[in-house]
Amino acid sequence: MDVKSTAKTVRYTPRKVRLVLDLVRGKSVEEALAILQFMPNHAATAVAKVVKSAAANATHNHQLNAEALYVKECYANEGVVMKRFMPRAKGNAAQILKRTSHITVVVSDVK
Repeated sequence: MDVKSTAKTVRYTPRKVRLVLDLVRGKSVEEALAILQFMPNHAATAVAKVVKSAAANATHNHQLNAEALYVKECYANEGVVMKRFMPRAKGNAAQILKRTSHITVVVSDVK
């Protein structure tokens, strides 16, 4: 059975989150959390929260075995983009895009 968890509008760019997600895809939940705990990327903390949430959903809502869970699929889609402006030379303004992500993790108990 597949169980999904999503974190919306996380303040990390999708490109940087995907680098973290590529390392945990296909791993068991325990191994994925161990990898995320020692990663230097700041996005690893947000991904770890989503993995923990998906595992908790599986054990609490669907009574699945916590030791048998693995990360079946995980992806980061683009969320809303906040647009800010910074003053530049000669009275101009440059646009700054502050990107956000929607992080989705799907865990399953059957390989």
